[in-house]
Amino acid sequence: MADAPNTQKSAHEPAPAKKNPARRKWIVTGLIVLVIAAAAGGFIYWKITSSRVAVDTASIQAPQIALAPSAAGILEDVYVHEGDEIPANMTVARVGDELIQSKVAGIIVSVPDTVGAQVAPGQAVVTMIDPTQLRVVGEVDEDKGLDRIQVGDTVVFTVDAFGSMQFSGVVDEIAPSSQQSQIVFNISDQREEQQFDVKARFDINAYPQLKNGMSARMWIYTP
Repeated sequence: MADAPNTQKSAHEPAPAKKNPARRKWIVTGLIVLVIAAAAGGFIYWKITSSRVAVDTASIQAPQIALAPSAAGILEDVYVHEGDEIPANMTVARVGDELIQSKVAGIIVSVPDTVGAQVAPGQAVVTMIDPTQLRVVGEVDEDKGLDRIQVGDTVVFTVDAFGSMQFSGVVDEIAPSSQQSQIVFNISDQREEQQFDVKARFDINAYPQLKNGMSARMWIYTP
């Protein structure tokens, strides 16, 4: 006669694991927290990106100052070179008997090679900039957030020459009229997109490496 199966558990057989409701509760709570954090992070990212205007085409600029004679004459001499830093009231050229002087300190950006040529009244013989007037100037499309930009808005910008290094500034001028685009459309009902210059000042003493003419990108943070 076959032996009956032994249904009794061995004393060494492990007991089934007991469910731990506290541990399960912590796991569920952790998942909920992660979902909430992800949602909050997504909202913050959306809020930041939706409240800024990205400007891909920008540059460091200062208004050019034309140094010119008040009367016609022969350009006899030029005493400066491109890149020279000059003080105010320095003589930069001579046209006939007239000495051409700088009114402010600045940097020479252009010196025409025309010594000996006839110069008309008001014709620039030397061009300079005042570095205290340097701005980062962006070209903003009229339908890409221009209506949201205001004087005083915070600006963050990068300069191609310095990679991803970030600089900061503040919008201080929005052009009242657009640039004149040269784009010609073949479709008669497609309207020409206009661009407006937006200028932002920055601390030139904090960023002495920024030079006139450098290419840049900027992000304008709007309310």
